[in-house]
Amino acid sequence: MGAVVALDDLLQQRRIWKAQSTPLPPSAQPTGHAALDALLPTGGWPESALSEILMPGEGLGELQLLWPTLARLTRSGERVVLVAPPHVPYPQAWQAAGVDLRWLVIIQASGRDALWASEQCLRSGSCGAVLCWPQRADDRALRRLQVAAETGQTLAFAYRPLQEAINPSPAALRIAVDARPAQVRVLKCRGGLPPSAAIPLAAGQ
Repeated sequence: MGAVVALDDLLQQRRIWKAQSTPLPPSAQPTGHAALDALLPTGGWPESALSEILMPGEGLGELQLLWPTLARLTRSGERVVLVAPPHVPYPQAWQAAGVDLRWLVIIQASGRDALWASEQCLRSGSCGAVLCWPQRADDRALRRLQVAAETGQTLAFAYRPLQEAINPSPAALRIAVDARPAQVRVLKCRGGLPPSAAIPLAAGQ
């Protein structure tokens, strides 16, 4: 039988790698929802990274979730790009949310063209945020979006079906929007374990 060695001795001899949990710096991109910011490790959206918003259907508040951020960005003169949105945005609703439409750009594309356009917008470094609705995006496509967001130092948001939650993703943050009850859950977040608490969606969101 092999000799028993105390773990402390091995650590002192530096024969074992000891992981260190270095907290991430606070985000400069708050979500605009205090309850959500309180749950996220950095207190806001992961910067220069891909965030996924997973939902069982449309019209559950998935756009309103981003409106405070998009309003803040456009008021600062940052361009916000929507790539292949499933519906034409209703201008009055976006204006009422504080979004400056002069800085809102819509790109109509489909399939691979939409993914390519999203990646190019992210890499350009000329956008504050890029929102996309990728269809049948695999891990490789999502990884390209993540790398493009890092390269262009841009916020990337991908709206995808809730059933994709069972598949792994390179996204720094994954949020699920539930219909009943109307709430938001954090499924994955860089820099910490996903919180068990859910956040109720306000009426009208």
